[in-house]
Amino acid sequence: MGRIHVLSETVANKIAAGEVVERPASVVKELLENALDAGATRIKISVEAGGKKLIQITDNGCGMVRDDAMLAFERHATSKIKDAEDLLSVATLGFRGEALPSIASVSRLRLETCAAESRGQVLSSPAAKVPPSPGDGEDGASSFITQSAMTGSAAQVSNPGTIIEINGGKMARVEEAGLPAGTSITVRDLFFNTPARKKFLKAESTELSHIASLVTHYALAHPEKHFELHSATNAMLVAPPVAGYGERVYQVFGKETLDQLIAVAATQSLERVGLPQPPPWRRQEEQDEENRREATPGEMRLHGFVSKPEIQKLNRNSIFVFVNGRLIRDRLIQHGLTEAYRNIIPPTVFPVVLLFLEMPPGEVDVNVHPSKTEVRFRQSTVMHDFVRDTVRAALMKARPAPQFTTEIHAHATASSGLTPGGREWEPPSDLASASAPGPAPYEPGAGGFALQAPVPPPISARFQFEGGIAVEANAAIPVARGILEHSFTQQIESIPDNGCAPAIDASDGVVDGDSTLAALSTLRPLGQIRNSFILAVNEDGLWIVDQHVAHERVLFERILKQRAVQKVESQRLLMPIVLELSPAQQAVFSEIADELQHNGFEAEPFGARSVAVKVAPAGVDAAAVERMLHELLDQISREEQSLNLEKIRGRIAASIACHAAIKVNMPLEQNKMDWLLAELAKTDHPMSCPHGRPVVLRYSVKDIQKAFKRI
Repeated sequence: MGRIHVLSETVANKIAAGEVVERPASVVKELLENALDAGATRIKISVEAGGKKLIQITDNGCGMVRDDAMLAFERHATSKIKDAEDLLSVATLGFRGEALPSIASVSRLRLETCAAESRGQVLSSPAAKVPPSPGDGEDGASSFITQSAMTGSAAQVSNPGTIIEINGGKMARVEEAGLPAGTSITVRDLFFNTPARKKFLKAESTELSHIASLVTHYALAHPEKHFELHSATNAMLVAPPVAGYGERVYQVFGKETLDQLIAVAATQSLERVGLPQPPPWRRQEEQDEENRREATPGEMRLHGFVSKPEIQKLNRNSIFVFVNGRLIRDRLIQHGLTEAYRNIIPPTVFPVVLLFLEMPPGEVDVNVHPSKTEVRFRQSTVMHDFVRDTVRAALMKARPAPQFTTEIHAHATASSGLTPGGREWEPPSDLASASAPGPAPYEPGAGGFALQAPVPPPISARFQFEGGIAVEANAAIPVARGILEHSFTQQIESIPDNGCAPAIDASDGVVDGDSTLAALSTLRPLGQIRNSFILAVNEDGLWIVDQHVAHERVLFERILKQRAVQKVESQRLLMPIVLELSPAQQAVFSEIADELQHNGFEAEPFGARSVAVKVAPAGVDAAAVERMLHELLDQISREEQSLNLEKIRGRIAASIACHAAIKVNMPLEQNKMDWLLAELAKTDHPMSCPHGRPVVLRYSVKDIQKAFKRI
């Protein structure tokens, strides 16, 4: 007997499902795109347990007749294309005919659909109990075909809707019913028959945040349509139609977010190069008509929004690009954006981007991957340069006028508000008020689009604009006059503060766990380097301590101990701080609200998508509370592993510690340095901060002897 055999249809569908359905957000994406392809103007999404238990998408699209609904569950059955030639210019979001059968093979699926032309007296039937609903199955079908075979009295009555139920790929029920025009698809118990896949799903809040981010961005891409997203407990997003993209950003995120963005808009003509040759069987008259239409291939249009330089993220999860309405992740465009921001923001941080690219369908190949999030551009170099130049031009146009400080009369021991690094840098008022006017496999929601929490500090302090080009300045922050009795202004470069960023690299001098930790208690501080690093010595050699992360470690362990006995210190704010939350952030906030309260926060709902913070942990400046919470919510939403209560506590404690800790560029008196080193020596893990960055560098006497070539 041979060793090669053909897989069963059930097994083949489950394998195919692994390419299309990665997590609940993948299901939402496929069904949402089907609803858009079906011409829906109202789309409602409901989820339970982060989509693990229930996903329901209802739309008012064209719907399907019975025969089309049945065919939609066959693999590679689609209404979007007919032959190979159609792949050269796919104009719909779906076209492969894989989503519905893939989803049905790993869930309990119920389809309720009625074609728009099948309505009539049927709609008054008592059985019609489904609200306006989501489009036809992914690529699965959105046909306007009527059943002309009906005869007799039945032919005089509009066709009823169709209900189909499938459990794990096996047909369980098919019947007719009176339904409204449109489609409703309910997916329950995702991955119930593939436990290996189910166990890799993340926490409910994480999965819900992915869904929320996905729906939010499709709502941004289609401002003319009505979107709703409901969890089991609340309405996370209700977005009625608006006039344009800027209005949609304002509607979803608020005016503050819109003011942090720069509008981008440009068009560029396309050259007639490399167009595919027509097939030999095409009739001459058809080719003549095609030639007339493509005498000018058309143009591509770019519009949307990019963030101002002071708005920075630690990863690319806030970069969203749509090509002809399709959410994609593309390295070519990513590189173009990186080039646009070169020398404007550091290479280790990323902007927030919401861009929409529109071009003739023939200019982009979407048939690259089953997820349909990878594309190939026919004129890739033109596309790259178009994105780079357009975004760069927008940034240069919106740049603030350079400011020159004549002098600041202060002594080296002046208050921290006047000396370099005495506090975190704050953008000049002209920068803060600069006017604003508008994807690698897709990982939905990995970070969301919450702009309300910029990553500290704004790097604009390190750059000056000269002749329309941003160049790095060694002394962008002027310092006090009078240092060392000089009569001239001396400029000192401040140490960049990357806030709570995780460790990027580890140096050779980092003290490892095998080092004698008791040596820390014998350290004698000599002074500071750039008001950021404590220089200390003992018999073992020379030690350099990062004052911010050292204090962060001290506070982190203290907060965890206080939390264990429920005695976390807090402070009542003079004025409540109102936080505008994105749908993804709402999902995380509801998940961790109790733990936030146990860690010194007191907040209550304030409107549909806002919370008012009245009490915050002690030691955190009121101005930093909003930023801290946004960063925390975004961080937890990006977590790929499931977060238990202990991990959530750790994340919260680490965030509080980071924002309450001594800052870089902050001068410390001798007694303060003595105290910090003593407290660090008492901690359980003094060699790294909660985010993994090293606290201490040590250069032993032997290392110093080698450097001086004594040994």
